[in-house]
Amino acid sequence: MTLTTPIDAGSRPAADAAVRALTTAVTRVHLPGTEAYARLTATQNLATPVQPVAVVEALDATEVATTLRLAAEADVPVAVQGTGHGVTDAMTGALLVHTASLDELTVDPVLRRARIGAGVRWGAVLDAAVPHGLAPVCGSSLHVGVAGFLTGGGVGPLARSHGLSSDYVHAFEVVTGDGVVRRASRTEHPDLFWGLRGGKGALGIVTAVELDLAPVAEVYGGALWFAAEDATPVVRTWSVWADLLPTQATTSLAVLRLPDLDLVPPPLRGRTVVCVRFVWTGAPDEGEELVRAMRAVGEPLIDSVAVLPYAAIGSVHADPDDPMPTSESSFLLEDFGPEAVERFLDLVGPHVPSPQLMVEVRQLGGAVRSGDDCAFAHRDAPFSVFTAGFAMPETADLVAGDARRIAQGLAPWAREGSMPNFTTGGGSSWVERAYPAPVAARLRELSVAYDPAGVLLAARRLRG
Repeated sequence: MTLTTPIDAGSRPAADAAVRALTTAVTRVHLPGTEAYARLTATQNLATPVQPVAVVEALDATEVATTLRLAAEADVPVAVQGTGHGVTDAMTGALLVHTASLDELTVDPVLRRARIGAGVRWGAVLDAAVPHGLAPVCGSSLHVGVAGFLTGGGVGPLARSHGLSSDYVHAFEVVTGDGVVRRASRTEHPDLFWGLRGGKGALGIVTAVELDLAPVAEVYGGALWFAAEDATPVVRTWSVWADLLPTQATTSLAVLRLPDLDLVPPPLRGRTVVCVRFVWTGAPDEGEELVRAMRAVGEPLIDSVAVLPYAAIGSVHADPDDPMPTSESSFLLEDFGPEAVERFLDLVGPHVPSPQLMVEVRQLGGAVRSGDDCAFAHRDAPFSVFTAGFAMPETADLVAGDARRIAQGLAPWAREGSMPNFTTGGGSSWVERAYPAPVAARLRELSVAYDPAGVLLAARRLRG
């Protein structure tokens, strides 16, 4: 047992009792004021700090189970964090189970399957799988944790050709809210397996995942970066072009207002640009022929579209790895035809003052629509929109207000809902955006069954 600081005598009595019990039952408990607490409560979004009463640095599923049982006895909620991505709750008054030490990773090249601990990031899985000619169907950022991404369904750069990342989950090892370690698959606790794929931690704390791997060694992909003066023809052309693409292609378009910082490539630094992301899983010569239509619109500032080893799939979106304060929003679109395109340009084109760092339209469809039923409820959505802007104290309200302006402007083409991994905020409003009422009701029933004491913080927004 390691307790890194004395318990604060002024803390809430129930939490105080739970922490004292944990110090004799698990190996590592960290309290506020310690280096370990500060390190493990750090988030990728500096605008959403978390302040749990203590952090349990879990070393195995048994310690997670012990934490949940003791927390339930004390009526103290439990949150979970691995990499600090996707945090929506301040965790005030809660215990935090941190999964970074659950770092097992093995690849079976015969079964084409990996067993991945909840603390592992996608980049490590690529490093282990690629030498065998295998690929995890991952997200756009290799810095994101595997477990958190999969419990949100997972829409990545191979989404249209290969489907949701969670479609490749063979089984979860999960500790449900009642403190029981369970294996959930299509044949073992199938109801739990349904809810874990899209339920974002409402039913348990995932400690490991068995993930099927795809035989993908390389793709034809990358990004085309265009100057602001080409924005109108690029967006108009992309709308028509994307609609004609075969399902082996996954693409998105983003208008970016990039800062004048060293982390930005010199040709783009301090400029407003339009970026077309493209990944093709068919023959490279066919992909090259398809992308020719976008290359013909204008002279790209940067053209990185080429045959790409799958190990470099993260370069397509080039998502930043460093923590930063951001305000994010997301919604779904039913249509991105000519009228929606013109309104989009009126709202976020280079001539419009906007504090958003990025406004992205991501094409869905294709294999996203297939796969077995799960709690990810928006397989049939044609497009999603994502906005992100720097949220310093002096700009946070401005960025959030501008995101509402964009959403209201595109409302005639929008549809209800938002994908769990892209849905921000908390409480019942989060549930209403992430899940239609029947899905939310089913998740609520499962939550009561597997977490009768309501100890999981993520479940409390479901249960009110």
